[in-house]
Amino acid sequence: MKKALIPLAVFGAMSGGVYGQTATTVYGIVDAGISSENTGKSSLTSVSSGNVYGDRLGFKGTEDLGGGMSALYTLEMGFNINDGTMGQSTSLFNRQSFVGLSGRAGTLTLGRQYTTLFRAQLDYDPFFTGFAGNAGHMMSNGGGTQGARTNNSIFYVTPNVSGFEGQLLYGLGGQAGNNQAMREMGGALGYKNGPLNVKVSYHNAIDPAGLNSASNLNLMATYDFGAIKIYASEQNNSRDNIEGTTTPATTTTVTYGDHTRDSLIGMSMPFGSGSFRASFIHKADQTRANANANQLGLGYIYAMSKTTDLYTSVSKINNDALSSIRVVSAGKSDRLFNIGMDHKF
Repeated sequence: MKKALIPLAVFGAMSGGVYGQTATTVYGIVDAGISSENTGKSSLTSVSSGNVYGDRLGFKGTEDLGGGMSALYTLEMGFNINDGTMGQSTSLFNRQSFVGLSGRAGTLTLGRQYTTLFRAQLDYDPFFTGFAGNAGHMMSNGGGTQGARTNNSIFYVTPNVSGFEGQLLYGLGGQAGNNQAMREMGGALGYKNGPLNVKVSYHNAIDPAGLNSASNLNLMATYDFGAIKIYASEQNNSRDNIEGTTTPATTTTVTYGDHTRDSLIGMSMPFGSGSFRASFIHKADQTRANANANQLGLGYIYAMSKTTDLYTSVSKINNDALSSIRVVSAGKSDRLFNIGMDHKF
């Protein structure tokens, strides 16, 4: 990604002296294509936004504070390139917005940030959580109504020690009179060394009413053989009733029962100036019979340069009689195809 560095002098308001200097990076991704989806009951072909990478414009910076410590920040907004509207939500910096400190003891940040579960998904999904065959169609990446990002969150990353790294996230619900509502917490422990990457992640989120708790536990691993990279993931999802009120079990990306299990196996293989990608995901509903689902995804990315790609992908979801992932009526199949390009700057 090409970075534009803007040095900003930070002046002391009282003394007029310069306390430090911040290096700010302006960056972004624009991704557009044509998508065609058939749910077995209806079909739609359209110009689509963010098929591989979510369209974004961001600003991030660091300041050396001395003694091995630095200040950092990220402000990142999402948008839809097909119509110019805001992405994710109507908020300005809706993708990420945080500020924090980094030093020998690790990194601590506060704001709107990715869940530990989504950070793991960025590693184990050969479709980068985008593309027609992405894991987000089948597997929860946050467990709660906020999805992959958590508002009002505190996030801590340990120093990397011989390949091991830990992560902790706590999101305050921010609702007066109800400390439970919208509260989220998660953690992860990973090991990365050479071609091997292994991580276990956990996330728990409480709904806006403070009545139901959704939990996700994920174990993932990837291994890069050079000629081919293998991806694998196993995730358990459960929903607990906190106060005895029964409500539908939902997340922002997938509807599931009280207890489900997701299994993913995938690969990426260099070919020419690009790479083939494939994955298979099985969702097993362990609460209801005839409510399982499978997804098969295939895709290819062609690198025109270091910053510009052409891509295409196709996926098919087969729902059992009581499953309705990405379809209006249970038991229907979903077919999705897209082709397009992205540019990073």
